[in-house]
Amino acid sequence: MAVNERIRQIRLTLNMNQTDFSRAICVSNSYTAEIENGHRVINDRIIRLICLTFGVNEAWLKTGEGEVFLSSPVDKRDRIIKLFNDLNPKYQDYALTVVDHLLKLQNEKPDSEPEE
Repeated sequence: MAVNERIRQIRLTLNMNQTDFSRAICVSNSYTAEIENGHRVINDRIIRLICLTFGVNEAWLKTGEGEVFLSSPVDKRDRIIKLFNDLNPKYQDYALTVVDHLLKLQNEKPDSEPEE
């Protein structure tokens, strides 16, 4: 299986459509479609974005060797829900404000990578 096929497999495993997947990694729908169809060379920046965003094992994405995910997306979701539920309600409101702000930043600068 080629890298483009593994990217499509990740998206389907995450039960995401191309629009949501593209938005999550800050690329256009057509870019994702071209990747999945093998019409675009996948560069290291896109590989890193996919791995960081979805917890994908970079070695697996590049070569097909090893486990697909470093940690399950369900594990991440469950962790964030538990952490959120443990917060005082006023901090829950703050956490939601921060997440809203991050999404706004992400959508304003679709070609930029998150700073580490």
